[in-house]
Amino acid sequence: MPFYEYQCESCGHELEALQKLSDAPLVDCPACRKSTLKKQISAAGFRLSGGGWYETDFKSGKKKNLAGDASSSGSNSSAAGSTSTASTAS
Repeated sequence: MPFYEYQCESCGHELEALQKLSDAPLVDCPACRKSTLKKQISAAGFRLSGGGWYETDFKSGKKKNLAGDASSSGSNSSAAGSTSTASTAS
């Protein structure tokens, strides 16, 4: 279950609430008892890391497969160059 941040528009009180995705947003401020709580937009409180994630899952463009590029670029550079030359000549 995610944490949601709220702020009261009347008194400025801030709070975090652990709620299900299906739960209705809170509206009553516990400090001033008015129905002026608003849900805040905030960053996610977790980070995806570790050996269970592929390194290309969250990369885009030329940043993909950085570990493979360093080791394979030297060994495959001549093969890649001849392939690209042959394909451009066709």
